[in-house]
Amino acid sequence: MGMSDFISTILSTPSQAMQNLRQRNQRTKALIALGMVCFFWGTTWLASKAGVKNMPAIQMAGIRQFCGGIIYVVFFIAKGGVEWPKGKDWFTILILSFLNFMISNGLSTWGLKYISAGLGSIMGAIFPLWLVVISLFSSKNKLPQKAIIGLTIGFGGICVIFYEHLHDFLNKDFTFGILLSLIATWSWAFGTIYTKEHAKKFNPYFGIGLQMLISGVALYGTAMATGTAVPLSDVPTQSWWAITYLVVIGSIISFIAYLYALQHLPTEQASIYAYINPVVAVMLGALLFDERLTIFITIGGLVTLYGVYLVNSAFRKMK
Repeated sequence: MGMSDFISTILSTPSQAMQNLRQRNQRTKALIALGMVCFFWGTTWLASKAGVKNMPAIQMAGIRQFCGGIIYVVFFIAKGGVEWPKGKDWFTILILSFLNFMISNGLSTWGLKYISAGLGSIMGAIFPLWLVVISLFSSKNKLPQKAIIGLTIGFGGICVIFYEHLHDFLNKDFTFGILLSLIATWSWAFGTIYTKEHAKKFNPYFGIGLQMLISGVALYGTAMATGTAVPLSDVPTQSWWAITYLVVIGSIISFIAYLYALQHLPTEQASIYAYINPVVAVMLGALLFDERLTIFITIGGLVTLYGVYLVNSAFRKMK
């Protein structure tokens, strides 16, 4: 090594050390952000459950989405440089608003009036299983064996969960709540597929704000038109606190934390929130709302989430 190379190496070492330190700090912050997502998005099921106890679920979902949408849209407009959807892009926005928020979020929130937050969160986590079912009928490519195994295990876990709930299906309210949650997961699955195929031409995060804003108006309007809405002055404080939590913690802080984690961690690592959220919801539901935490829910939930993990893993390898 020549003298010039030696000096260059000495001078570059502090710079490289600082860069490594910054990378470690970013990773640490990203892991903290991911931890926030894992916990807080799990608690949103509890907040939704608390909110719908004292007000119409569709109205509450509408208020939450409208407030969250306004914040996102105003932020991007104030930031500047945002490109609004053009022409046919608005059709895509409307479709995604309908699938992801009006139907998926609206019905899953409504379902919590009739089923536990823990059960609702597990139902919400199974949407990747429907992706496999849809692919079985629509994909020309052969699905990986791991995805089929994951589908089988996932539905096996669901059977375990509902084994002790068989008698509950005689209760019309419980059956209705499960049906609402089921339709919500179908809608989210179709929304996921539609997003991948069509939502590539505009800022996805600004697009989410527009979707939330549109669906918020639509859901609140539906509650008004059907006569189920209550005057805002009659909404109890508990529900307002739940809505505030869902908007601030669920739609803003946790979402920003998720984006940060996604930017600084491998996608596979960042996606573990999907398996932890239901665990958080089930545990806190048992502690705060005295929801039953039985051996069937525990084992069935873990088996179901393992099946979902296999499906997600199979699809990631196909990309």
